[in-house]
Amino acid sequence: MSDDKENESGNGETPTWERKLVHELALSALAEQRRARRWGIFFKFLAFAYLILLLVLWMPDELGLGTVKAPGEHTAVVEVQGVIAPGAKASADRVIAGLRKAFEDKRTKGVIVRINSPGGSPVQAGYIHDEILRLRKKHQEIPLHAVVTDICASGGYYIAAAADKIYPELFIKKGAPRSTN
Repeated sequence: MSDDKENESGNGETPTWERKLVHELALSALAEQRRARRWGIFFKFLAFAYLILLLVLWMPDELGLGTVKAPGEHTAVVEVQGVIAPGAKASADRVIAGLRKAFEDKRTKGVIVRINSPGGSPVQAGYIHDEILRLRKKHQEIPLHAVVTDICASGGYYIAAAADKIYPELFIKKGAPRSTN
């Protein structure tokens, strides 16, 4: 009885069952915090992955993922947009990869190279020009036409010169007199 009186007055130690209860409550609170933190991390990761997926689906051309599978026979379109330079959107590597995919697809009945370029690296334009000639020779049954939009100068026109026909817009600027092959 004397122990109980000491504990009630605050002069002695806390009884063991109370200490165990406080300890268990503290451990329970820590476990709950840990669980909440883990779920928070999981849902933040899930939201981030969802946003990345939306970004990839919304901007495939800017990310270099602009390949679309057509269900049947189709005309493939390969874009040459902007300055022709290594590492650029209109680099030889990217354009040639698009040309090869277009020509090697069994369902492709024609290829359009859509050009909007002020030119750029003559070496990069030469690579694209030579690859067009090689692919046209290898796949003679597939016609290739160049469609020129806003501007087509220098390397852009050199690329277009490798096509079967060039179709310019009415009011474009290009590096040579208006004509078609």
